[in-house]
Amino acid sequence: MTFSHNHPTGGFDPSPSDISITARLKAAGEIMGVELLDNIIFNRTGYFSFLEAGRL
Repeated sequence: MTFSHNHPTGGFDPSPSDISITARLKAAGEIMGVELLDNIIFNRTGYFSFLEAGRL
């Protein structure tokens, strides 16, 4: 599974909440046998990928 959400008025660097929910989604997926492939934050100018940043 892959999740994504936008930061329409700010940067795309992950907030503490983004980091926390990504860890929780990964843990929940492991319980259910579903791999978290990525969590992507985006806005009009770019994106941040937890996978690309090595943060999964």
